[in-house]
Amino acid sequence: MNQIIINEVELHYRQPQSKESVVIRNSEDAHKVLLSVFDSNQINIREEFVVLYMDRSNRLIGSYTGFKGGITGVAVDPRIIFSVGLKCLAVSIIVAHNHPSGNLKPSHEDKQLTTKIKEGGRFLDISLLDHLILNPSGEYFSFTDEGILEC
Repeated sequence: MNQIIINEVELHYRQPQSKESVVIRNSEDAHKVLLSVFDSNQINIREEFVVLYMDRSNRLIGSYTGFKGGITGVAVDPRIIFSVGLKCLAVSIIVAHNHPSGNLKPSHEDKQLTTKIKEGGRFLDISLLDHLILNPSGEYFSFTDEGILEC
C-alpha cells in the first residue's frame, strides 16, 4: 500500500526583543506599531498591505506582511488574511496599507476591500477593528476614527 504524504502548514513566530505585551487601544497605538512593521525604505515606492492580529484583550499576537504591490496598488486576498488569523487564534485584526503618493484619502477600492474583510470576519468571529492608510510623511487615516468603519 502506498503511503500518502500530506503537507502541514506551519506558522512561525519570531520572539519580540521586548517581552512586554503590546496592547492596541486606538488608531494611534496601531499606527505606532505599523511604523515598525512597514519597510521605511519602501513606503514611498510601492504599496504594501499589513495585518495586525490581536487576542481578546487587544494584545498584539503578531503581524503579517504578505501582500506587496506596485506603485498604485496591491492585490489582497482576504482568504489568506483569515487563514493566518485562524491559525494564530486571533479574535480581532487591524489592516493597513500605504499610499506612496502621500494621499490619505481612501479609494473606492479601499472601501470595498474593507467591507469585504469586515463581512468575512463576521462569519469567523474575527472582528475588523480598523483599516489605516499610511503615507511616507508619517501621517495616517483611520477608517474607524472617520466613522467609515463601525465596529
